[in-house]
Amino acid sequence: MIDTSTVSKALRARELGIYRGVFYYRKKKIEQDWQSKCQIEGILRQKGKHAYGSRRLAWHLKLNRKRIQRVMRLFGIKPYRRRSWKPKKKAIKIEYPNRLLTNMPLWRCHIWAADFTEIAWFKKKLYLATVIDLYTREIVGLAVSKNKGVQLTAVALWNALIYNPKPMIFHSDNGSEYRAIAFVEILKNLNILISRSAPGCPWENGYQESFNDKWKVDFGDPNRYQSFGELISEIYHSIWIYNNERIHSSLKMVPVEFAQKTIAA
Repeated sequence: MIDTSTVSKALRARELGIYRGVFYYRKKKIEQDWQSKCQIEGILRQKGKHAYGSRRLAWHLKLNRKRIQRVMRLFGIKPYRRRSWKPKKKAIKIEYPNRLLTNMPLWRCHIWAADFTEIAWFKKKLYLATVIDLYTREIVGLAVSKNKGVQLTAVALWNALIYNPKPMIFHSDNGSEYRAIAFVEILKNLNILISRSAPGCPWENGYQESFNDKWKVDFGDPNRYQSFGELISEIYHSIWIYNNERIHSSLKMVPVEFAQKTIAA
C-alpha cells in the first residue's frame, strides 16, 4: 500500500527543489525554537529589571549560550537594559494576555503583530505603523503620518485587512494607540482574538521591534529626501523591497515568495 502523504511531500519537495526531510526538520526545529523563546520570555518577565542577558539566561535555563543567542536573534528578543532614572508611568491595567506564549504561528494570516516607530526628518517627526504576519514575516499593512494615535494604527490595520484574510490573533504592545476603544472595537467586531505584551516587556513583541530596528538601518538617513511626498514614497517602496526582494534570514527567501509557496503547498 502506497503512503500518499509521503508521495505528496516528495512531489512538493521536488517542485520546490529541496529535500523531503526539510518538511519534517523545519517543523521540529521551529517548535523547539518557539519553546525556547517562550522560556526566555518567561525568565525575562520573572526577573524584571535585573538585566538578564544571554549568558545569565543560558545559566538559568541550563541551555547552550549560542542557542540562546540564536533564538534571541531569530525572534528579536532584547532584554531590559538599565537606563537613567525616569518618572514612573501610571500602571497599565492588563486586559488581554500574551497569546504568543501559548500560540505558535502555524499558517499565513494565523497571527499578526503590530507596532509603530518614529522617524526624524528635518527636526520634524513622522510615524510609520506596520502590521507583520508572524508566519510569513511579510509586512501586510502599513500607514505613515505626521501624527501618532489611533488613526495611524487603525489605518495600518485596515490596510492589512483590505488585501488579506483576517487573522485569528492580533498582537501588540499596551500602547494607548492599541488600547484605544476605537481600535479594540475593530478587532472585536471582526472576532479577532486580542493579544498584548505585558507592560514593560518590549521583547514580547520582538518581531516588530526587530523589524523596526533593521528597517531603519536599511532605509538610511531620511534627511536625504527634500519633500514630504518623496519621503513617503520611498518609505512605501522600502517596505515593498523588504517583502519582495530582501531575503529573510530565518526563511532563506523573501517573505512574499515564502507566502506563495505556503499557499501552493
